[in-house]
Amino acid sequence: MEINRIKELLPHRYPFLLVDRVLSMEPRRRISALKNVTNNEEYFNGHFPERPVMPGVLIIESMAQAAGLALLVEEEHRGKIPFFTGIDKARFRRPVVPGDQLQLEVELLRVKGNVCKAKGEALVDGRVAAEAELMFVLG
Repeated sequence: MEINRIKELLPHRYPFLLVDRVLSMEPRRRISALKNVTNNEEYFNGHFPERPVMPGVLIIESMAQAAGLALLVEEEHRGKIPFFTGIDKARFRRPVVPGDQLQLEVELLRVKGNVCKAKGEALVDGRVAAEAELMFVLG
């Protein structure tokens, strides 16, 4: 899935759209997606400008957006907005810097109606940069 289709499904827009491409997806089950981290991202101007690092909360958000796509692709959820209800077990293993490509691997653990619990990992070059359990509701 390319960016124009992603923009049809997710309500986010620049500078807060944090998924660039979907590599594979099984709706309601799992998704693999990419976020290209570029030096011109606005947050790098203030987040350690001498040693730019992608904020951890934005890495978590990118995983959440990927998880949302795995539900929003279904007709019954089209046009809804995924709202965070919780983040558990978040861990940051290594910095993410300009030039990195985040591979977002998210498994939907439980989907009941409009409520979802997912487990995500953000990897750079095959190494885990961050991981978390995410809960959200589609409103």
